[in-house]
Amino acid sequence: MLYVLINLWKGFDSFEGRSDIRTWVYRVALNTCITIDRKKKRRRDKEAKVEMDINLYEDNDADTKQVKKLYERINKLGVFDRAIVLLWLEGMPYDEIGQIVGISSKNVSVKLVRIREELKNMNN
Repeated sequence: MLYVLINLWKGFDSFEGRSDIRTWVYRVALNTCITIDRKKKRRRDKEAKVEMDINLYEDNDADTKQVKKLYERINKLGVFDRAIVLLWLEGMPYDEIGQIVGISSKNVSVKLVRIREELKNMNN
């Protein structure tokens, strides 16, 4: 989080206003997180995965178990696919997701269909 704030602060002068400020912030945050993730992976074994911190109560109800299972499966996705699905889960429109990750909104739609299929077919 601190690195994201630092990069936002450093890069604010380069914001040209061609997109919404929210899109620019997401893009800076995503690129910062990807860079940090790559640096961590260089230090660790290739098989180590970054765990997402999901703050769920240790309930035993079915909904909580399903949410937990979904996030476990999302953790198994690649960085790019994980970013797309998490932005989608936040309710962001396809065109904004596309601007953030650098693809067209149609490509976001296609990728989400493929990601959903991949998530369905995963074994825990």
